[in-house]
Amino acid sequence: MAAELGAGMRIFRDILRRADKNDDGKLSFDEFKAYFADGVLSGEELHELFHTIDTHNTDNLDTEELCEYFSQHLGEYENVLSVLEELNITILKAMDKTKKDYQEASNLEQFVTRFLLKETLNQLQSLQASLECAMETTEEQTRQERQGPTKPEVLSVQWPGKRSARRLQRNNSLSPSNPQFNTGWIEEESQWMTQISRLQKLIDRLEKKDLKLEPFEEEVLEENARSHIMIVQRQMSVIEEEIEEFRLALKQYVESASAQSGCLHVSIQKLPNDSRFIIYEFWENSNIWNSHLQMNYSKTFQRSNVDFLEAPELITTMLVPASWWVLNNN
Repeated sequence: MAAELGAGMRIFRDILRRADKNDDGKLSFDEFKAYFADGVLSGEELHELFHTIDTHNTDNLDTEELCEYFSQHLGEYENVLSVLEELNITILKAMDKTKKDYQEASNLEQFVTRFLLKETLNQLQSLQASLECAMETTEEQTRQERQGPTKPEVLSVQWPGKRSARRLQRNNSLSPSNPQFNTGWIEEESQWMTQISRLQKLIDRLEKKDLKLEPFEEEVLEENARSHIMIVQRQMSVIEEEIEEFRLALKQYVESASAQSGCLHVSIQKLPNDSRFIIYEFWENSNIWNSHLQMNYSKTFQRSNVDFLEAPELITTMLVPASWWVLNNN
């Protein structure tokens, strides 16, 4: 099958390899859902899509079926994927040559190599930023169109190169008659309310004042002052048998993250009687947080979580005034 894949379609062989968690060469519905869920399509819609792609009626998907389905919908992206395949091959060849020639090169030649590597990376990151912006825009537009008055909103962004997703869940008002009103939702709501209550107490303590129904006062920032910091909450449900291995990976991640100049604080909580961990990270700004995600230690942690987590981790981010952090640390 590999030899039959046309230009632009080889990506689906890589997709199957990444999504195929048990390495049996095919995708079950659970594997398909874990990889393709985007937080917009419902479980029923994903199930219907899975059986639409499964033209062989085996309750599993192979590369041929993925190619057959998506080739009908690629449009201009067929050219994009084809160019990306060529780019990937070209970059790998350049890396291989760099590895062989760099040590024997002169100082000037080594400088040029480092410069070209940096600029290549800058170009790729700029392209990635544009794609991420387009992704978030289309997802937000679809969510707004589909959002109902009692439907919980689930935001999901697939991180490049791995199955872990970033999700933010907002629970709207639920009633006992709503099918989503069950024990799981009650527990989740209770945990969120606990976190919200803690955050409110922190804010009250930082402001050091009672609630007053008076006109607000604007905070005038000094020139070049740091306006906001990024607070990140990461919830991870770990497979019971993998907890010790996860702890080791988490320890290495926290040590590396804490050593970064833009990291203000990292703390970890483990929920009682549960294999769920919550990581709180405070970063100087969102740009530093985004750069942190591209660091090797962060990517290594993300990749390891594919095997350690029962489900994609939930990430919630919040910008708060930097002055609050200053007050809290005085």
